[in-house]
Amino acid sequence: MAVLIKGKDISAKIKEEIREEVSKLRTKPGLAVIIAGDDPASKVYVSKKEQAAQAVGMKSVIIRLPENVSQEELEKQVDLLNNDRSINGILVQLPLPKHIKADDIIQRILPEKDVDGFHPVNLGKLLMGLKPYSVACTPLGIIRFLEEYNIDMEGKNAVVIGRSIIVGKPLACLLLNKNATVTVCHSKTKNLKEIAKQADILIAAIGKAKFITKDYIKEGAVVIDAGTNRTGEGKLVGDVDFENVEPLTSYITPVPGGVGLMTVALLLKNTLDLYKIQNGD
Repeated sequence: MAVLIKGKDISAKIKEEIREEVSKLRTKPGLAVIIAGDDPASKVYVSKKEQAAQAVGMKSVIIRLPENVSQEELEKQVDLLNNDRSINGILVQLPLPKHIKADDIIQRILPEKDVDGFHPVNLGKLLMGLKPYSVACTPLGIIRFLEEYNIDMEGKNAVVIGRSIIVGKPLACLLLNKNATVTVCHSKTKNLKEIAKQADILIAAIGKAKFITKDYIKEGAVVIDAGTNRTGEGKLVGDVDFENVEPLTSYITPVPGGVGLMTVALLLKNTLDLYKIQNGD
């Protein structure tokens, strides 16, 4: 029977470590989130981030902008936060309204305040094996999972299904830096099942509900599900068909209760780390 990798336990441990450290600081680390529009899922995510920041004693600022906000106004808000010394981490909630050039907004954030790790400077440093100011929270959480459960990555075949800058690409770099042998698959990959079945560690991050079935799994594999999907009935499910895949695995993450909880915890950890960098600690 597979070991269930529980995001609740590890994320709670991380948050408690952060809360204790923040309580000893002279000033509070500040996290600012910009949200534009009325996307229901984005509103929920932002609310959870705000609550989590406040729970560990951080300053939390939410900038709520209308759907029709201009590119100029959004850039102005980023500039204001860049120049606010009480704000250490800036996050722009994606997706942005369609008329907004999201890449321009992300690049507008100072690399040393880029709490999401999406700025080209931070992605470039990660690719080079250097230390970025921050690394994308979901990939960072996945690596923390593997470390907490003493899952060896060195020399293992790791298959990442998904190539976004939010998960797939930075995760591939992190796994390479841990000396794993990494294959990145995507919608154009041929023989996906055959490639996936070679994986000692399989990470699904494609945004397709229950796409990964038992036919993709090598017996004894570690399976990390980074997907978040809603069924027609409103149930939250991952990219992995958990019930059918779980019996084949050695370790597996559930959805909900897995990677998503770690993402928020590592967002707080990134904020604290950026605070230290900006204050010379």
